Amino acid sequence: MTRSPLWLLTLARLRLYYREPGALFWSFGFPILVSLALGIAFRNRPPEPVAVAVVQGTGADAIYDVLASDQGIRASRLDDAAAASALRLGKVAVVVVPGDPVTYRFDPMRPESRLGRALADDAVQRAAGRTEPAHVQDAMVTEPGGRYIDFLVPGIIGLNIMSSGMWGIGYVIVETRSKKLLKRMVATPMKRSHFLLSFVLMRLFFVFIELPVLLLFARFVFGVTMHGSIALFTGLSVLGAMAFAGLGLLVASRAQNTTTVGGLVNLVLMPMFIFSGVFFSSANFPDVMQPFIKALPLTALNDALRAVMNEGAGFAAVAPEAALLAGLAVVTFGVGLKIFRWS
Repeated sequence: MTRSPLWLLTLARLRLYYREPGALFWSFGFPILVSLALGIAFRNRPPEPVAVAVVQGTGADAIYDVLASDQGIRASRLDDAAAASALRLGKVAVVVVPGDPVTYRFDPMRPESRLGRALADDAVQRAAGRTEPAHVQDAMVTEPGGRYIDFLVPGIIGLNIMSSGMWGIGYVIVETRSKKLLKRMVATPMKRSHFLLSFVLMRLFFVFIELPVLLLFARFVFGVTMHGSIALFTGLSVLGAMAFAGLGLLVASRAQNTTTVGGLVNLVLMPMFIFSGVFFSSANFPDVMQPFIKALPLTALNDALRAVMNEGAGFAAVAPEAALLAGLAVVTFGVGLKIFRWS
């Protein structure tokens, strides 16, 4: 085994990788820093008061006092021009103009404006003597699995798997080709499949190192809990690594220089970076785009990882995503192996 070309090539890939500080940063440091920054920015905290401006004039003081007494509203008094400017620049969510009737100026396309309008009107109506026909109470619920950080961590893991597979394999192969080093390997006692498989095995090896680091960080820093099977989560990550390793090989199979492969890698990555729900749900995009988004491999990986981590889903629930990733891995590696050239 120690004399096998595949073993020696894989060992060489691993040594080249861990000797490069930049590669280690992008594999471990970058996803941890992104998770830390966004986890802090979107941490659990009381709802922010909605900014509401009251236009100065007759009746403004009474309305201002009513709004200022509401803990969910941050009220201010402005003249008409200043209030209009604040609304346009997003400094306030809604402008209240005293009178009969009271006028609410707000942008219905902004969710915070619709919320501000509802809160301001509720406070004004209560002050005018409105009574509630039914007694109600609020029960605030915030549970692990439904927070933004719980949504974010699987997306960051998926993004890291994709980026490492594409850049760590595609770019390295083309860089080696551009330096005329691949020609020298043709004379060695190895098969083309050995050379390409060594890159795939290297990526799989690092998946088993990266996953515990990222999951333990999320667990101890933000309390992110694995609700499903860790074995299934790891298996899906391995399938994702194989799929993106295959894509990286395919992109690098014919590219002649690093400029070309850089453009090709970005062409493949950018649609998934935007549409595949790394930082926000892909359900925000129009329904007409959903079939295209669901066909993206990063969407399949992110959806499957989130289902296992946050919902405790079993294999049957994520089987379609797993099949898509496995099929992509087989097809891309097979095609990449067939059209690969040394020079």
